[in-house]
Amino acid sequence: MANITAGMVKELRERTGLGMMDCKKALSAADGDMDKAIEDLRKASGMKAAKKASRVAAEGVVVTKIAADGNYGVVVEVNSETDFAARDSNFLAFVDTVLEQAYENKEADVQALLDAGLEDTRQALVQKIGENCNVRRIERLKFEDANKGIVESYVHSNSRIGVLISITGGDAALARDVAMHIAAVNPMVVRAEDVPEDVLAKESEIYAAQARESGKPEEIIEKMISGRLRKYVAEVSLMEQAFVKDPDTTIANLLKEAGADIVKFVRYEVGEGIEKEEIDFAEEVAQQAAGNT
Repeated sequence: MANITAGMVKELRERTGLGMMDCKKALSAADGDMDKAIEDLRKASGMKAAKKASRVAAEGVVVTKIAADGNYGVVVEVNSETDFAARDSNFLAFVDTVLEQAYENKEADVQALLDAGLEDTRQALVQKIGENCNVRRIERLKFEDANKGIVESYVHSNSRIGVLISITGGDAALARDVAMHIAAVNPMVVRAEDVPEDVLAKESEIYAAQARESGKPEEIIEKMISGRLRKYVAEVSLMEQAFVKDPDTTIANLLKEAGADIVKFVRYEVGEGIEKEEIDFAEEVAQQAAGNT
């Protein structure tokens, strides 16, 4: 009997998209023969789902759940290939299951939840709706003591953007208003000092190149760079932004008036950061026609 290593299981998972236990069993049955394990999985029809795992799933929904006492919350993104599938009742039922399990298992990451049984449910869904579906990411915010702060959320009406936020002071209504602002404006950080140094350096380099094209003296150029950087930092920092519901006040002032402060926020937007394959259907048809001549 071959020694089935974690590396072998990992490779088979990457090549097939199937669950860890399925891959381990297949490798054991095939005495460690990778190609035979894949062939056996194909014969067992599990590879129907695995083949679809190569398709880009960049549509889907973002959902949240908040504890009754407001001290804990979770945000989850689940992806599908098309927006049509994201509205399917079977897909949404799977999303609800993922959300509930992510909420109950407060420390589990995506892989842990899949390994705990969600992977079989995911594969069954893929088989049923004929599209690749993935649990992409999960994050939680919590206070150990409900009196220490509030966790609240806001999900845009189309479920493509969701925000989870934790604040001290204030109330749930305030937290929800700020979460709605974050959904609309998409700040990078909470405070100006939180903007990463590498981001500032990159922006400074861009502004310097633009400013030097003006032909102005170096001391003027330095002032131009400094001014543009200050403006940039204000634009990407939540506290510096004008509140969407009252542009005459900043988020910082809104919170100050309520005696509140922000601890952290998480903003998920469906498909952000996923490279989608752009298909030119006219070109594809032309290529197919050329191939048939």
